[in-house]
Amino acid sequence: MISLSDVRKSFPAGPDANPVLEITSLQVAGGEALAIVGESGSGKTTLLNLVAGLLSPDHGSIQVGGQEVTSMSEPQRDQFRAQHIGYLFQAFHLLEGFTALENVLLGAAFTGRPEDPAYAKELLGKLGMDHRLSHTPKQLSGGQQARVALARALVNRPKVLLADEPTGALDAASGQEVLELLLSAAKLEGTAVLCATHNAEVAAAFDRVVHLP
Repeated sequence: MISLSDVRKSFPAGPDANPVLEITSLQVAGGEALAIVGESGSGKTTLLNLVAGLLSPDHGSIQVGGQEVTSMSEPQRDQFRAQHIGYLFQAFHLLEGFTALENVLLGAAFTGRPEDPAYAKELLGKLGMDHRLSHTPKQLSGGQQARVALARALVNRPKVLLADEPTGALDAASGQEVLELLLSAAKLEGTAVLCATHNAEVAAAFDRVVHLP
């Protein structure tokens, strides 16, 4: 589902560029949950953003679902990401003026497909949020906001789910709940899950762990 080959990314670009990420080969199968572990600055978030098409590598191949992301134009990458990739950010990035349901439906806004409120409600229900559909982010706990953000990432039935330190801003109990929900997405939907974390205990729950230097 995800395949990287000879990928390198440096900041800034140019002859004096400092390599942030170098990956010779990395594959993640559908239904597999892979944790990327490394200290701050090791390139974890850069890796996720490359797979999402938010960044372009200096060179190398990145394929998602058999399609070469690096050969796409920026608008094509944006459309591909909206249709096939879910992204769970550490800060969640929920819109304050929108309800939980409206925030989830925003996940479908850029796909070109019709909104599916029934499925959005179903997802929120599975995540224990069916009684919070009309609540705004300020009315939700950190764990509840994480569940809304996860539902938004899953609402388009993505082939790939990316998660950047998804438990980092949560207490232990809420973090464990979100982790279990994240892993269940891989098993129930056959989604390839790629999660960046610095937490060894979180990483241990995944099918496989890759350490970045």
